[in-house]
Amino acid sequence: MSSVDFTWLIGGPQGSGVESGANVFSKVCAEMGYQVFGKREFYSNIKGEHSYFAVRVSDKKIHSNVNDVNLMASFDAETIFRHYDEVVSDGGIIYDSDLEDIKTDSVRTLDAPFRERLHKILESKNKPLTIAGVLEIAKENGVKLFPVSFKSILETLSEETENPRLKGLVRMFNVIGVSLSLGLVKMPTDSLQKTIESIFSKKPEIAKINQQTAAYSYNCATVKFENFNHTLLGVDKEPGTMLVQGFHGTALGKMACGCRLQPYYPITPASDESVFLESNEILEVTDERPGSTAVIQTEDEISAMGMAIGGALAGTRSATCTSGPGFALMVEMLGWAGINEVPIVITNYQRSGPSTGLPTRHGQDDLLFSVHAGHGDFPKIVYASGDVEESFYDTGNCFNYADVFQVPVIHLMDKFHASSVITCKRFDPQKISVNRGKLLEKVDDGYRRFEFTDDGISPRSRLGIDNGIFWNTGDESDESGHITEDPILRVKMMDKRMSRLDLILKEISDEQQAKSFGVGDYTVISWGSSKGPVLDAIDMLKNEGISIGFIQLKLLHPFPSDYVNFLLKDAKTIIDVEANHSGQLGKLFKQNTGRDIDYFILKYTGRAMTCTEVHDSLKKIVQNKANKREVLMHGA
Repeated sequence: MSSVDFTWLIGGPQGSGVESGANVFSKVCAEMGYQVFGKREFYSNIKGEHSYFAVRVSDKKIHSNVNDVNLMASFDAETIFRHYDEVVSDGGIIYDSDLEDIKTDSVRTLDAPFRERLHKILESKNKPLTIAGVLEIAKENGVKLFPVSFKSILETLSEETENPRLKGLVRMFNVIGVSLSLGLVKMPTDSLQKTIESIFSKKPEIAKINQQTAAYSYNCATVKFENFNHTLLGVDKEPGTMLVQGFHGTALGKMACGCRLQPYYPITPASDESVFLESNEILEVTDERPGSTAVIQTEDEISAMGMAIGGALAGTRSATCTSGPGFALMVEMLGWAGINEVPIVITNYQRSGPSTGLPTRHGQDDLLFSVHAGHGDFPKIVYASGDVEESFYDTGNCFNYADVFQVPVIHLMDKFHASSVITCKRFDPQKISVNRGKLLEKVDDGYRRFEFTDDGISPRSRLGIDNGIFWNTGDESDESGHITEDPILRVKMMDKRMSRLDLILKEISDEQQAKSFGVGDYTVISWGSSKGPVLDAIDMLKNEGISIGFIQLKLLHPFPSDYVNFLLKDAKTIIDVEANHSGQLGKLFKQNTGRDIDYFILKYTGRAMTCTEVHDSLKKIVQNKANKREVLMHGA
């Protein structure tokens, strides 16, 4: 039996239901036992601009998307113009036949640079500047075309169900596209009906309309279309598998590890995490993890940071969630947390900068900013998760690190994580331990908050405890927290705080500092969400007889120089793969290990990497055909 590796793409105007359609498709495939990796791309406009969602489906574990599309479902012209050339030979395009005569100039949301490139392609092939023109090119490339009038489906269904409302419900186009697709690949219809029922379980009337539309469209595809060679009939479902969205990992991790306060200010792509927490604030109370999570929208990021610090001073596990521009506003208070040894967690869902940059697009732009955030020297931890499943457990660890070492922890995630829908093993909260460090339950007379100790970490009182009075200030202080400018005390306090960097490297286990997926003559170093495309690319190369090693860096500050040098001692060629312009990990790596990066594979278009383009660049490096700096460009 041949293996399944199938990519489906749906597109349409922002606000037209592209994401909900993709979620239906993903959930159906997951219920039928397939591994799923889906990724959403969208403009920062609230409504109207182009949005699309690529869902990769396989019978094997996958970690990323590929370049090629096997089946595209489009209910608008722009999706066809932008993605027709991604559909591979023997693939298919389901499209609204009413669109065929639409010209490129009539699609106002096509930006001028793209329209100019498209015109050159069409003119070079002597094709009209219309949907029909690009579809002719696709057909010549071996793509099968499946035209359907979406309006006719609604009109016919409206008559058959005696429901006149259906005739004008263009928002049902997404369900039509999904159902036509599932009918074409012969996915059992029961799974589609059950999925729609579960999604709209609290809205039975809407569920009924969607189920009727889905059934009719599914049957239309099975009757009308033939000779499509791809099928998704289902496979045995792996026990303990679930379908999750990217922000679920950190949000559920915060619930499980006892985070009970999250103030935030809305910002893309971080807001989804806080909204999810807010909608699940009431938790089961246990002795180990008491209370529920209070989620508070503040007037700005400075207030969010201040409120999180206040919660931590009261002994509550506190966090905030933001993206690059919001984190920039938090930095002044980050220094205050550093000098006052306050344990907080900042989850930074990175996006493309600088400034507002590409607010709904991907980037690993904040690594060096996070490492150097804040004026003056103070200890902090910068930690990065490689995937959604990993982020659940890493979140628990980040809160433990904050409490044990009494430092701010910056947990780096990104838009690639946030906008992904994946299948993974069910999270196990029992694997998350809670370590509050030197947090005191009672305090004796003579308490000093910043007392000098052998390990450099002082016992921590919380606000309101008898005898546990302490002072906080943004100035340097003595052991009790009172302001001092004494030079001897200044040196002792600085040495006390900064000694934690060595302690952190000593106490955090090697496997939590960096993960080795094997080391060879050619070895990749990377961090964050680039992990998935790298792993899949390495597997692709392995099938071609090419061996590539991979070291995933997780603890990025303090940098585990000794351990990384040990892991890479046999590597001859080091390749840095990451999603920013300057190769920020490469700079950090050279600064801390003394070794040069031999090749960079970088992407900074705002679109996430695919394993296809990473594979192609790695292969060029092995064949000595690559530039020192390979820049990836795939994605509309």
